[in-house]
Parts: sequence; structure tokens; C-alpha cells
Amino acid sequence: MLIFTNLSLRRAQRLLFANANFTLQTGHKIGISGPNGCGKSSLLALILGEIAPDIGNFSRPEGINIAYVAQETMAADVPALEYVIAGDAELIQIHQQIRIANQTNDGFAISKLHARLETIDGYSANSRAAKLMTGLGFKPDAITNPVTQFSGGWRMRLNLARALMCRSDLLLLDEPTNHLDLDAIIWLEEWLRHYQGTLLLISHDRDFLDAITNATLYIHNQQATL
Repeated sequence: MLIFTNLSLRRAQRLLFANANFTLQTGHKIGISGPNGCGKSSLLALILGEIAPDIGNFSRPEGINIAYVAQETMAADVPALEYVIAGDAELIQIHQQIRIANQTNDGFAISKLHARLETIDGYSANSRAAKLMTGLGFKPDAITNPVTQFSGGWRMRLNLARALMCRSDLLLLDEPTNHLDLDAIIWLEEWLRHYQGTLLLISHDRDFLDAITNATLYIHNQQATL
């Protein structure tokens, strides 16, 4: 669970909210709502550890795996499918370790790593990533195109797919529908409804929030209430 105790948060000299006390339970799907500039995105930055509270405390479980949508996309010639698969950091690490174990002929390590690969469903990574991409609107014949061939809006879709590829305990999404068409929004709504971890979702689309979340954190007039 995520615990916020007597928490006050500022950006520059501006007070966003003060004396906030609330707990976000594990496995819940929480919508975050409020006017522009109220501190919604800053709250996600706090959870990620990018900023610290001015007053009070925030705690989260140690070792929690957090997924979020990066605002920048690596400008590289890697295939888009490969870029999305890299969202699963453990999968990439295991493949690197397997290469090293093969070079050293470490049969025990190879066996152990392949067992872990099977546990995390690593053998289906390509098909799972492709399914995420097609759900978000990518044409099947485009998923192996280099990342550099996609426009800014499509790169944001790649970053969203990469976040969904991560086997996370906590998923943070800030206006994920901004670059999506209706079909992709409907697909994403269904995907998030079946997501098994804790979800914090910022969206201006009230219908989208209501279809997915089971509680709302409202930030307004320097107050955050759940």
C-alpha cells in the first residue's frame, strides 16, 4: 500500500496541497482528478521518487515494481517491437545472463535461467508485445519498423505499450488516452480493467475513469481527499 501522512507538496513556490492523509490500498484502481495545475502529475512524480514532500511522509513497499509512461522516447534504430519488449527489465536481464552463461558453458546457470524465463512467460514475450502494439493501433506490418520512423504521437503509444509490457505491481498513467483514437481507448480500457496490480490513473475523461477505477483521489483548493 501507499501511505501519505501529513503530506504537503510544492512545485517551486506554489503550494499544491497540504496536510494530506490517505492510504492507497494494494490492488485498488484509483482515479486522480482535479483542475489543471492542482498537483496530479506532481503526485506521480513523488511516488516515483523524482521529487520529495515539503512536509510529512510518503511510504511504499520496498522492492515494488513500478511502471510508468516515459515522456521521452529513445531516438534509436531499434525495431519498435524490441523497444516495447524492453519494458520488461527482468526479461532483458535474463537474456543477458543466458548469453554470459552460454559463453562460460555454465549448464547449471543456463538451466536455472531458462526455468525463470518460463516462470515469467518470457517465451511469449514477442507475441505479448505485438498484441499490446496492435491493441494500441499499430499495423501488424509496422511493429518491426525502427522507432525513429514513428511520429511523436506514435512514439508516445510505444512508450505506453512499453509500460504495459512491464510486469508491474504499480502502474502510473498520466492522461494515457491523449494520443489514442477511439478503438485504442476502448482496448486500453479493457486491458486496464483486467490489470492485476495497483493502478493510479490521471484522466480528463470521466467516463474512462469510471469504467476502470473503484475510487477517486480529488485534488482541489490545496486539499487531497480520497
